[in-house]
Amino acid sequence: MESAWGTVERMSTRTVAEDVQERAIEQAYDVLQASCPTRRTLENVTGRWGTLIMMVLREGPVRFNELRRRVDGVSEKMLSQGLQALERDGFVAREVQSTMPPRVEYQLTPLGVQTSDRLKDLVRFLESRMPEVEAAQARYDEAGAA
Repeated sequence: MESAWGTVERMSTRTVAEDVQERAIEQAYDVLQASCPTRRTLENVTGRWGTLIMMVLREGPVRFNELRRRVDGVSEKMLSQGLQALERDGFVAREVQSTMPPRVEYQLTPLGVQTSDRLKDLVRFLESRMPEVEAAQARYDEAGAA
């Protein structure tokens, strides 16, 4: 646009989210490529603790210590790191309530709910097929011992 001061560009009224969404459409994400950011997110969701954390949070808001009790075997450090990664990726929301002492609850975001629905299907499928998996493992172990 031309003005008395020279060429003036229009200020964008787009949000950061709109810019990110447009880049996502322009850039085809490919998890098989080393530079693809999907890899890190996939690791956070499907890693050792991410899926288990999300399965517990499907039931509703949960405090840290309750979550730790429910996810058997997770250390405080690993639970904290897993929650932070899932929060950063937009799957988990952390709410601090201003009480004494402060009360912190974690819950799934809408994106987290959608993702956990798919994870739940995978978990159920694997649980239903564990006899086959265990039989395959036994055959493999026997063949390796021979």
